[in-house]
Amino acid sequence: MLERHHHPNDIFELRMARPPVNALNPALLGALRDAIEAAPSEGARGLIISGGNGIFSAGLDVPYLLTLDRSELEQAWRRFFEVCSTLAKSPIPVVAAIGGHSPAGGAVISLFCDYRIMAEGSFRIGLNEVQVGLVVPECIQYALRRQVGTRRAERLLVSGAMIEAADALRLGVVDELAAPDQVVDKAVHWLQNLLALPRGAMLGTRQLARADLIAAVEDPARLDLGRFIDAWFGNETQGVLRAMVQRLKEKRG
Repeated sequence: MLERHHHPNDIFELRMARPPVNALNPALLGALRDAIEAAPSEGARGLIISGGNGIFSAGLDVPYLLTLDRSELEQAWRRFFEVCSTLAKSPIPVVAAIGGHSPAGGAVISLFCDYRIMAEGSFRIGLNEVQVGLVVPECIQYALRRQVGTRRAERLLVSGAMIEAADALRLGVVDELAAPDQVVDKAVHWLQNLLALPRGAMLGTRQLARADLIAAVEDPARLDLGRFIDAWFGNETQGVLRAMVQRLKEKRG
């Protein structure tokens, strides 16, 4: 479910491995959260979050989430935001190595990393929650605004756009492109250059620079999970989500 790989210069890679699309269920999210938290004490100086070739993560495991009652669903979503918070607060730099498609929750996870390297080509990334009937919480909207600017974030969020890698780079959703088989190597290289800087100054400056991101994801008012859960159980959202799941079943069948 979560593979661990070590690279030179004490760079650890956490590779999501839940076929076929690395859908984020509570077990994977819990393993990811715990591994991110533990990495510095295990000797990691830099961290890579990856998902393999062709996919980073297709986001939350919607078919599973649709089976949950309100209390269970709230716990599942809190687990997801715990991962976002853990990434934001990580005392060591983290790179998202986006080896393929990355909709919804996969894109969100990348926003809370320090840097994003995506596979070039026809792969798509985006916060497409609106397309499935969900309102994007303000803390996530802030993370995207922080990355691409207010106006661009508005247009991407309101339309639920899924954009190809070249456009993601042009708009600032990701920071760099690489050949699909070079995404992790590029992530290692970026971290090695960062880790070559005076460590105390680099980490101290990074901590100050990311304080706003931490504040956003840890503010309950900006998460407003109650509103999000209410919308989830609304007739419109349930209809859209269940139709989407049915289409996926038919496609796989």
